[in-house]
Amino acid sequence: MKLIADSGSTKTDWACLQKDKTCIRFTSAGYNPNYITAEYMSKDIQNSLPHCLDEAEITEIYFYGAGVTELQFPFVRSVLQGIFPNASTIFVEMDLLASARALLGDRPGFAAILGTGTNSCLYDGRKITLNVDSLGFILGDEGSGAYMGKQLIIDYIRHNMSKDVWKMVEDYVKMDGDEIIDQIYTKPYPNRWCAHFSKFIGDHLQDETSYFRNLVERSFSDLFEKIITHYPNYQAFELNCVGSIAYCFHDYLEKVASSFGMKMGKIIRYPIDGLVDYHSIHQ
Repeated sequence: MKLIADSGSTKTDWACLQKDKTCIRFTSAGYNPNYITAEYMSKDIQNSLPHCLDEAEITEIYFYGAGVTELQFPFVRSVLQGIFPNASTIFVEMDLLASARALLGDRPGFAAILGTGTNSCLYDGRKITLNVDSLGFILGDEGSGAYMGKQLIIDYIRHNMSKDVWKMVEDYVKMDGDEIIDQIYTKPYPNRWCAHFSKFIGDHLQDETSYFRNLVERSFSDLFEKIITHYPNYQAFELNCVGSIAYCFHDYLEKVASSFGMKMGKIIRYPIDGLVDYHSIHQ
């Protein structure tokens, strides 16, 4: 049986393709190998496995993960081999290839991730040919949920919003500036914490104030100015995206893309759906 995993910053979506073509789905925590131990990853996967799934029957594993570079491939393979001893194929790659395969299959094109973080690439139908580095949460990730949350927090602490909007944010955050700074600089997973504000932003897009709509459009404009426009001849490609931010804010993303001369392509919320289709036909 084939086991497929799409591991993001927040959670991992799993799909097990069985011999009778049925599919078992489940979720677990996200596994960024830069921040976790092998023991943690192994225990969490084993605790998340459905009772109906027999580890001994898994013969192929395709694991795509955020933060998984070539340096971490042996780490991930070792953990997975320990859990699934009969897996003769353990394919490990970064989540960006998962997005390209889920969106484009065997077709060349442009693929992006807009979720907790941001990433993008040009894809030739087999491999990634160009990647403009998003630089991660601290230095970049423009257009992501964490980036939007970070812009909201900056405006809130600096009072760069109307009094009504500031009070609205204060009632939601329930923290002052010092507490927020402490949360971001001393607590684990500040990117996840910032990204959780994207739902709050989305819930207020239809408010009378234009602040939240402007924040979303500004974030996507930054994505284009800092990342997408640095791809050669980017306007020749359609903008294909995976991730909750692309999915939930697609109208605003399409508006900004159009202003930069780029047409919208395919948007899917969860890459795992496209990966199931891809690995069902690829041996």
